[in-house]
Amino acid sequence: MRSLQLTYWLEPAGSHGVWGLDDYHILPFLFGASQLVGHPHIRPKSIHQKDYLDGFANDYLYLGCIKFINSVKTASLAWHSPMLNDISGVKTWQKINEGMIKMYKGEVLGKLPIMQHFLFGKYLPFQGEGLSHEDDHSHAHSHEKGLPDCCISNIPSAFAIRPKEAIRMPFD
Repeated sequence: MRSLQLTYWLEPAGSHGVWGLDDYHILPFLFGASQLVGHPHIRPKSIHQKDYLDGFANDYLYLGCIKFINSVKTASLAWHSPMLNDISGVKTWQKINEGMIKMYKGEVLGKLPIMQHFLFGKYLPFQGEGLSHEDDHSHAHSHEKGLPDCCISNIPSAFAIRPKEAIRMPFD
């Protein structure tokens, strides 16, 4: 991703967009915070110390992300990435990790425009409750043989086609 951003001078679509954390992807920060939970020496405020970034950016994803941001932005972290700057004031990586998970659930997994395109299946089944329609006709039934006509979404989607016209994807 970084290679594409640098090669083509890609800019984020907007501040704090979906999948974004101050214009940067949230997953590397979530995984990076998980990596640092319980670390005996590196604290969240360490992201402001160049020596820590230079010494540990290759070993810890979160620090690598901060180092990359600092390499492409000219102002201070507080100016161009205020949310990341504020997060560095949290005392433990455990709290940051919990916050990142909560943010990911709310900003990505909880957004219909994203999840309507997600393909649930055998290895990652949908664990939700029964389906509900606009006419308050709520029900739950098995979708093992595809979706019946009553459950086809009227929400536009790249994969919103009727079961009898469905195309098997290579990863089905």
